[in-house]
Amino acid sequence: MRAISRIYTGDQVRALDRILINKFDVPGISLMKRAGLFAFDRLCDRWPGAASISVVCGSGNNAGDGYIVAGLAHNRGIRVQLIQIGSVEGLKGDAETAYRWSLEQGVIPEIPTVLDGDVVVDAMLGTGSVGSIRDSYVAGIDLINEHGAPVVALDIPTGISADTGALGTQSPVKADLTTTFIGAKLGLFTGPGVDFAGQIELSELDAPQAAFEQVQGLSVIPRKDSERAVSKRPIGAHKNNFGHVLIVGGDHGMCGAVLLAAESALRTGAGLVSVITRSEHRSAIVARRPEVMVYEVDGQQDIGSLLNRANVIAVGPGLGQGAWGRAILQRMLDSGKECVVDADALNFIAHESWSLPAGSILTPHPGEASRLLGITTDSIQADRPTAARTISAKYKAVTVLKGAGTLIANGGELLGICIAGNSGMATAGSGDVLTGIVAAAKALGIDAPTAAALGVWLHASSGDRANTSVHGRAIIASDIVESLRPYGESSSAERFGGS
Repeated sequence: MRAISRIYTGDQVRALDRILINKFDVPGISLMKRAGLFAFDRLCDRWPGAASISVVCGSGNNAGDGYIVAGLAHNRGIRVQLIQIGSVEGLKGDAETAYRWSLEQGVIPEIPTVLDGDVVVDAMLGTGSVGSIRDSYVAGIDLINEHGAPVVALDIPTGISADTGALGTQSPVKADLTTTFIGAKLGLFTGPGVDFAGQIELSELDAPQAAFEQVQGLSVIPRKDSERAVSKRPIGAHKNNFGHVLIVGGDHGMCGAVLLAAESALRTGAGLVSVITRSEHRSAIVARRPEVMVYEVDGQQDIGSLLNRANVIAVGPGLGQGAWGRAILQRMLDSGKECVVDADALNFIAHESWSLPAGSILTPHPGEASRLLGITTDSIQADRPTAARTISAKYKAVTVLKGAGTLIANGGELLGICIAGNSGMATAGSGDVLTGIVAAAKALGIDAPTAAALGVWLHASSGDRANTSVHGRAIIASDIVESLRPYGESSSAERFGGS
């Protein structure tokens, strides 16, 4: 089982397919048969007691994989119901060959009425599907979802964009298992599509690794060992070797945000952590975390010496949208220090013409991203890759677009995607924890793109560890802090495997 290390758009996977056929002399029908066999084996492994299956096919190559599954099942003694959506006269090339082969095995297509299989195979639309879905396929989707049996999607659930995870219909196929082929599709790991893919298993269909060297794809974080853990500390080290993080925020009533960011920075390994906040918060922060140095700023106090000592500034947690937050943010940006910008600081930047210091990192969630780009949150989620690229180019900063399938971009190009983490991390304060982790990584002297990737990975793997420790019950942000393992202790098992 090879772990997923790169993810591809639909066009990139089709390019890989052409490379295998034209440059490596692998017949297309051989790839189709390998895909069908992999899907059938996974189906049998997951539901060994299935006595019947319903295979719902379209009229393209995705259908070809489905015909192979149908023929293999029939030969195994499993009763097969083959539902054909669209005319078989539209089948061409390898898909037509696979269809003829399934007929030879004794599989007979039926007119779509109701499904009766113990397991359903979705083989309607694959990576070539873009935009809205035709009515006949919507009817096929409804047929599958209303049946209620477990679903195996071939390559990608019908109704999901392979490039973005956007939905081509209000209710795509809801899969329990998606078997994806040659390369993992981006739309399975980010955007709305993540809620419909179920367990994801990849087969590269025995493709030679030389083929993958010709199509870049998108790296899965961690891209390299330096993005998995911070460096071990030398025996003779002292605190000044590990950077000074300045956390800025916490307007009236929002002490917790800066405290979480400060704690996570300390746990990640920053040598020194200072906090600038409202005077009312000082005693609470010191009582909870005496290791943090707290500075009260309620007006225009001189903080020049503190700014000079800091290696990186994390600004935004609990900053608020009032005059205090605006004034202090502008002072931080004017300092020229590298900044990790989050939360309310992002909302200010969206409406001001301020420049960010070189080497800064933005960490928006979709709502904040929508304000940075002046579009709706739904538009952000419908094309998260483009949103991340656009923000990084517009603001000239490394951008971490948070959410399922967190994306990192710089200079208008995607650098990586994180597929670890879990939905329990969608909780108050989780983003503040990430801010502290990223700031600490940056303070250790790591370049901004690598610090962002390392921070995202540590945050996600800590969230997975926290989820395991609470046995699937609700996570709170402090659980993520307490689960940090910055020097690379093993995290919980990954959800995504390969073959």
